Amino acid sequence: MTHRFYKKQKSSRNLLISVAVFAAVILIFWSAVSSVSTKTEEEEMETLQTAVMRQITYCYAIEGAYPPSLLYLEDNYGLTYNSEKYFIDYQPLGTNIIPDVTIIKKRANKEVSP
Repeated sequence: MTHRFYKKQKSSRNLLISVAVFAAVILIFWSAVSSVSTKTEEEEMETLQTAVMRQITYCYAIEGAYPPSLLYLEDNYGLTYNSEKYFIDYQPLGTNIIPDVTIIKKRANKEVSP
């Protein structure tokens, strides 16, 4: 009888090891995807910052004055961005002083059903 009990115990142990390995693989995969997602978001923010500053500088080079607003850049210089994902705080400091630009990633709005 001890021999039969030993086989059940060994089978249960193999099942537990398999489940643990599977959980570890899933955890590693999730961690890798999360890391790539974070890196992509950081690069997207940097790209947007570069694009905004490039358009501001281009406007200054063409017109001799910095743009009075972000909307001016959008209308006259073709600046586009995802306004649902990012908030751009554009503070003009004068026609000959580079504006203060802050880009903030908005939180994902999850609608809650009543």
